[in-house]
Amino acid sequence: MSYPKKNMYTTGEKNAIVGGTLYLVATPIGNLADLSERALKVLSEVDFVAAEDTRNSGLLLSRFGISKPLISYFEHNKRERGGIIADRLEKGESCALITDAGTPAISDPGEDIVRLCAERGIPVTSIPGACAAITALTLSGLATGRFTFEGFLSGNKTDRRERFAELAEERRTMIFYEAPHHLRQTLADFLTHFGDRKITLCRELTKLNEEVFRTTVSQAIEEYKTRDPRGEYVLVVEGFTALSGVQDYPEDIAEHVAAFEAEGMSRMEAIKACAKKRGVPKSVVYDAVNK
Repeated sequence: MSYPKKNMYTTGEKNAIVGGTLYLVATPIGNLADLSERALKVLSEVDFVAAEDTRNSGLLLSRFGISKPLISYFEHNKRERGGIIADRLEKGESCALITDAGTPAISDPGEDIVRLCAERGIPVTSIPGACAAITALTLSGLATGRFTFEGFLSGNKTDRRERFAELAEERRTMIFYEAPHHLRQTLADFLTHFGDRKITLCRELTKLNEEVFRTTVSQAIEEYKTRDPRGEYVLVVEGFTALSGVQDYPEDIAEHVAAFEAEGMSRMEAIKACAKKRGVPKSVVYDAVNK
């Protein structure tokens, strides 16, 4: 692919801070050298910085000799603070939004303030940089042409089952975030719902202890039987193929529904899951169990 030479890159005045604009600034996910020159310029020149954790962000800014007024903006105060930030932007102030690490608005409450700004006609621009999901995908050795980012799985059992049912036959490479204390359970769930597929476990990306473990789900389970998970993980999972999917369901539809009910699903949840697994309409499954 070629690009026109004219205006291919912008520098100087075209990168000047504009009042009334929200800047989404990507911060390092581990290595401080990944903070771009443009990001430093924006952080140095905006009127104030909105941060997921003002303590962590204050330390980051101080490392680069930047001192700016900070306002906290995170999941539990995003509705109130989002309105306050938007009001200040409408009055002509400029703001940089940063998260603890990586790109704001990816599995992050930043998406809400971007939506609010869009509704109120407030300009938003992005300062690209590190993103753990994309970094892990490029290192995975799995297909990168088509992928789906799934973020963190729900801790609610019903929501979790429904998500796995939706993803069981997802053909694109899947990317998940996971905390160390949930890793073993998540790997067990992968084996149950996805089968023994290829998986790459990435931890502590760009840090001194960075690790990229390319393996299979079953081998990962064995590895972590005797090894304590440490650090934040990005899990990159192979998409569904005829060879990778779980195929061991009963031939009889009623038995298949009963197997899902034995896992704790209601009758209607089991019928829906069975229909999705077999690729048939729900009415076919419903009629089979209500003869």
